[in-house]
Amino acid sequence: MHVAINGFFWNQPNTGSGQYTRQLVYHFNRLISDLDVTLVFPAVNDQDQPEEVPPSVNVKRVAMRPGHLGKVLFEQRGFPKACKEVGADLAHIPYWGSPLRSPVPTVVTVHDLITLIMPEYHQSAAARLYTALVSASARGANHILTDSNASKEDIIKHLEIPAEKITTVYLAPSPDFSPEGNFLLDMAVKQKYDLPDFYSLYLGGYNHHKNVHTMLVAYTYVLSALGSDYPLILAGKKPEPGTTLIDYDELIEKLGLTEHVRWLGYIDEADKPVIYREAMNFVFPSRYEGFGLPPLEAMASGVPVVATDAPGISEIVGDAAMAVDPDNEKRMGGAMIATLHQDSLRDDLIERGKKRVAEFSWEKTAGQTVAVYADVLESL
Repeated sequence: MHVAINGFFWNQPNTGSGQYTRQLVYHFNRLISDLDVTLVFPAVNDQDQPEEVPPSVNVKRVAMRPGHLGKVLFEQRGFPKACKEVGADLAHIPYWGSPLRSPVPTVVTVHDLITLIMPEYHQSAAARLYTALVSASARGANHILTDSNASKEDIIKHLEIPAEKITTVYLAPSPDFSPEGNFLLDMAVKQKYDLPDFYSLYLGGYNHHKNVHTMLVAYTYVLSALGSDYPLILAGKKPEPGTTLIDYDELIEKLGLTEHVRWLGYIDEADKPVIYREAMNFVFPSRYEGFGLPPLEAMASGVPVVATDAPGISEIVGDAAMAVDPDNEKRMGGAMIATLHQDSLRDDLIERGKKRVAEFSWEKTAGQTVAVYADVLESL
């Protein structure tokens, strides 16, 4: 079997789609000997090259115009053309961006429908047009992969795709996340980011559905109960002023948290395991996720987790996290306090987390994905 994989996000390993694409290709290469993989990589200039590609994986570079229009043209023209040129049996688009027409059968991974369901994502005409395009193209795909049963239900409801054309394949945290570290390396990372000895951690994005604003209000209860012993660390790229519905700096100041909340900014991928591992707890206040990967990364790092009971999150964390209503900042604050202050609860959550995270692996993800490829080809 020869599969061509859209490599648009390959050089963006800090994104969910980039991590997913890389992990699939790495595990295909390591585990499945009778699968040929061609990574179709968009190149804006002659210097653009895919990074860290396994030697046995073929690379097909395709010239691409810069910008959003260039991305659309790559998805709709460049990628399908490349699939034909390399003689692929099947094409896999590992994010919601499949072509309307393809010379080979297509499998598309729709991680979630955030841009369709959440109104703040489709304010502009261009955003609405792109969402309409990728919705139509997903309906024409031979099969849909998605990350959770919650996302599968959303796809059935909002895209009106039959359930039998959709398969849930769970993702997994990288094996780099572990409670065991290297003392000297961990100390170097702590010094690099000037981390305090004890802290609560949020690591992720700052779009409105991430619900960071509710977590900030919840943290005021932590501050009242426990004082300043556990500063709140906000990791991940800080949004530029005016790019989010909430001005976070203004909210932090209004809540009186300026001295107690620290922006860490962008985190190098290699440093993330240490940032998790050194935290006292991890808070994931999101209202909607296709797959709650950060909580699993925290669990794999031996850290107790406070999450919400949103379907795409509770399905993944099970009973291994303290789950709260994403709109109830008082209960979220109480859960944060409990995971910081109650040793027996912390130990129980850490142990549950280890067992839960053991149920997910990229080996399973790769194997189940290839099984879908085979089913698609056999059904033709």
